[in-house]
Formats: sequence, structure tokens, C-alpha cells
Amino acid sequence: MIDAIPSRTAAFVAAARSYGALLPADARLIDDPYGARFAARGRFDPAPPALAVRHVAPLRSWVLYMQVRTRVLDDALAAFVAAGGRQVVLLGAGYDARALRFAELLRDSRVFEVDHPATQGHKRRVLARAALSAPAVRYVTWDFEERPLAELAETLAAAGHDATRPTLTIWEGVTMYLTPRAIDASVRAIRGWSAAGSALAITYVTRDAIERPGFAVRATRAVVGAIGEPWRFGWNPGELAPYLEARGFALRSDASIADEAMRLLPARYARGVGRLGQRVAVGTSGESIAVAAST
Repeated sequence: MIDAIPSRTAAFVAAARSYGALLPADARLIDDPYGARFAARGRFDPAPPALAVRHVAPLRSWVLYMQVRTRVLDDALAAFVAAGGRQVVLLGAGYDARALRFAELLRDSRVFEVDHPATQGHKRRVLARAALSAPAVRYVTWDFEERPLAELAETLAAAGHDATRPTLTIWEGVTMYLTPRAIDASVRAIRGWSAAGSALAITYVTRDAIERPGFAVRATRAVVGAIGEPWRFGWNPGELAPYLEARGFALRSDASIADEAMRLLPARYARGVGRLGQRVAVGTSGESIAVAAST
């Protein structure tokens, strides 16, 4: 991200979540009426024609992909809260609207949105203009380039986070932009505020996709790189479990977005999600309360 400029990829992601409403009914996995508000900055159309979403293949694939990725993490959130979890940290929150979308589910919870001041400031201004608020949210402004992650736990505590209680940390759409050193510092920091029963839900791009990209990956990387947010980091699936274990987390699940699309969508739509090496994984600190409740 470029200093003082809100994240453009975050705006694109948020808009894609809203564009899901323009898909055929049997392809809609989430409802996010808020996301397009954050992209309405003259660069992205907040309401593209339904025909474009349904029939322009690259746009349709991106919107379907965001439906799947968002739904998998939504399900992790719902399971955590159903099992008694009441603290959620959105690390690099961007324009995540879960606190609005799940206001009733999260009515007894605290949601800590951690993000760069430029992006978070823009988000708060947009919500204020629309008279939208999420009672569960505690905003934590954090300049990831200037402040060490080791200090974040103390700042979260000042905002009301209780490190003795389980926390779900959602780290969505971030890891591919970081350096290996920043990834390591981040995972160790997350473990520091993750009491027994906590969970870490992350998305990532495989290292093979970054080092030996196909055409679709090269095109995606070119777009995000051109706006100052290049892909830098990835794990291959077999590497993630030992990496997390060395930092205090046990890997509970790790699935490709393409496979999750086949599970969640009719096949005619799932085939359009593509295979860009994108995955979603959940690790736990001790035994997660969601896992314990399901066994």
C-alpha cells in the first residue's frame, strides 16, 4: 500500500462482494450491500450492469471467487460465535463489512478492526456519511510499516481486548503482499493475543503460483502490482502446518478456493472460479472452541 492512499485492492474486493447480488440467485453465497460504497471513488463503478457480472468472464470469475472466499470465512466466524467466542480481530481489515452484515450475531461480541490509517479513515468517513455504524466494532489504527507487530497486543488491550479469552483472528487477503519477515512477525504477534481456544483464519496464495505463475496469475499480479500492492509471499500447502506449529498454532483445515467453490456452488459456476493458487486455512491455539463444540 502507498502511504496516505486508501488501499485500492481493498476497494476492489469490497465492490466484488456487493456485485454478488447481481449474480443468478443460485450463485449467491453472501449478501454484502455495503462494499460498493467504498469503491465509489471515480475508479470503480459501484453498480455495474448485471449483464456484465453475469457474462463478462473475468469479472464474473472474480465476483464468484469473492463469494466463495468470503463465505468460507463467514462460516468460520459463525462457528466461532456459536461455540461461545466473543472476540474477533480483523487484521488488515480493509473494507470488511462483517460487523455490519452480522450485527445481530455479533451483538454480544467485540470486533477489533486493525488497519492502516489511510484505509481505515476512508472507511469511517464513508460509513459516517451513510449514517451506518456497527456497535461491536473497536477501530485500531495501525501503520504496519512504522510500528512493530509485537506492540499490537498492547494496543488491542487498550481498546478492550482480553488476551485471556478466545479470539478469532481473520487475516484475509493480506499474506501475499507481505515479506517473509513480516509474515513471521505477524503470526507470532497473533499467537500472543490468542488464548487457548482461539482460531486464526487466513487466506494465502501458494508459493508455486507466485514463483511459477500461469497466465491468469500473471494477469492478476500485474493489476495489483500496478497499483502498488505486489504479491510477495506464499506457502505451498504442505509447508503451512509445520510453519504454524513452530509458532504455536495447529492447522485444522487448508483448502483451495477452487475446491471450496465445487463444494458451495453449482458446478457450472464453480468452474468459473479458476485455479489461481488461492487457499483458505484455519489454525487453532490449543483446541479451538468451535472444533470442540463440533466433536
